[in-house]
Amino acid sequence: MVATANIQYAWTLFVPEIQATYGWTRASIQAAFTIFVVVQTWLTPIEGYFIDKYGPRVMVAIGGVLTGLAWVINSYATDLTGFYIGAAVGGMGVGCVYSTCINNALKWFPHRRGLAVGLTAGGYGAGSALTILPIANMIATTGFQSAFFFFGILQGTIIFAVAWFLRSPQKEEVRHSTKVSQSRRDYTLGEALRTPVFWTMMAMFILTVTGGLMAVAQLGLIAHDLGVKEFPVNLYFFTMAALPFALMLDRVMNGLSRPLFGWISDHIGREKTMFIAFTMEGVGIVALGYFGHNPYAFLILSGVVFLAWGEVYSLFSATAGDAFGTKHVGKIYGVLYCAKGFAALLVPVGNLLMEATGTWSTVLYTVAAMDLLSATCALVVLRPMLAKHHARNAEEMRIADLAQNQQIRPATT
Repeated sequence: MVATANIQYAWTLFVPEIQATYGWTRASIQAAFTIFVVVQTWLTPIEGYFIDKYGPRVMVAIGGVLTGLAWVINSYATDLTGFYIGAAVGGMGVGCVYSTCINNALKWFPHRRGLAVGLTAGGYGAGSALTILPIANMIATTGFQSAFFFFGILQGTIIFAVAWFLRSPQKEEVRHSTKVSQSRRDYTLGEALRTPVFWTMMAMFILTVTGGLMAVAQLGLIAHDLGVKEFPVNLYFFTMAALPFALMLDRVMNGLSRPLFGWISDHIGREKTMFIAFTMEGVGIVALGYFGHNPYAFLILSGVVFLAWGEVYSLFSATAGDAFGTKHVGKIYGVLYCAKGFAALLVPVGNLLMEATGTWSTVLYTVAAMDLLSATCALVVLRPMLAKHHARNAEEMRIADLAQNQQIRPATT
């Protein structure tokens, strides 16, 4: 997961250099980011099928090959089509790795599902923190093509090598939570799609992930337009430009948020944790739009936004495992994860809205409203809906146990 992170989170470093080299518009270059996210997310239901069939080792090994190949393609690309192909290949590779690792974490640790998934997803969220500066330095010294090639080979090799240490758990190796309601019934994909719980989570996922995804893709452009990109931030013991420092800080906060809020949700429940985190993100985005011209406020507030955004990948996956069981969770969460693909389609719209209004504030206030709406839905809609869902499951299991006992009793007398 750490080795796949740069494909998404370091992309913003390459966009200005690609634009300066070829003169293409921002929107046309950022279309590659949209292609990456759409392919990564919309193929996860298919990948979930192959995870269940072939296991985690094969899927992650394939993902490693594709992840490395994606940036090698980018290193040779001289037109937009080349970057779009690289984005599609990268989406397939990251999708294989990400969906497999999340699926495995859901199965291994149901009694600490939020924390386990959060730690796993945190590798993806914070994975690029240590490589932001090396990539930026390589881009500045030898060009973005060299950075694409070197880190593509490095990342792909690491993923392929560690893939062979993965395995799925046996039934006797897992135990369920006593603090969070969890279904003992394993839903099929078709059964999950027929529940209102699934579609409510899908809508909330789209609303919440849009703001953070737009920040990931556009943070470099936002910093440039707010006039803080090159501002030297003096922290006494070292000085760094505001944008690279913000990107490094954001990766750490993004990675920290996933196990942190996952751990909190294991103790107070998923829905309450969603309300806290989504509200924090909405308020942080509003403040970023209002105070973002100040370099230090830009650093702090972008960190708050990423802290409150990264947890969506631990909370929604853990909730899916709680509600629908783990036997088919690869396919079920694969469909739910498509929400990220729908949200990615809105990323280029952010550029268009900014160009139409002349300010990023309009974009930021819009996505903040989406976050606050999702936060409200967590308590007002999802929480009572999940309570009814689990009560119905418990009653069905009780009736099934009674029926089974009645069938067994005559045979034993």
